[in-house]
Amino acid sequence: MTTFTLRRDAFGKLVLTNGDGEEFVGVAPVRSFPVQAPTKGISLVRDGGKEVAWIDDLENLPADLRTLVTDELDGREFMPEIQSIKAVSSFATPCTWTVRTDRGDTEFVLKGEEDIRRLGAYSLLIADSHGIHFLIRDMFAIDKGSRKILDRFL
Repeated sequence: MTTFTLRRDAFGKLVLTNGDGEEFVGVAPVRSFPVQAPTKGISLVRDGGKEVAWIDDLENLPADLRTLVTDELDGREFMPEIQSIKAVSSFATPCTWTVRTDRGDTEFVLKGEEDIRRLGAYSLLIADSHGIHFLIRDMFAIDKGSRKILDRFL
């Protein structure tokens, strides 16, 4: 059961009203576990990072609240998911990777092997030279050619 309401104000900012009737303008949702559990453990924070509400599971929210939170998260988060690795310029770093993501084809520069981080047993998070993070949700599920390239860097 939710103990708060959400709406957008005239400027498009999220406004949270808690059970005591207090309003907080400009709240932002923050995922606790963006890769492993993207719908669970979402904090709604005001300016300065102070938490004003907690969502155990986004799926349990009423549809209108879920839509507001999801839209806000989508506008704030950018983490393309790599579907295949087409090519790398070199197996020594820095090197340029050409990849296909869920948002289209792109290229990025990998500065060093330390910019590839394991998340659990199957997932990888790759940071490019500009700090953009690319996700490989399951390194064992991607195609054989991509896996062969990955193996050279892991």
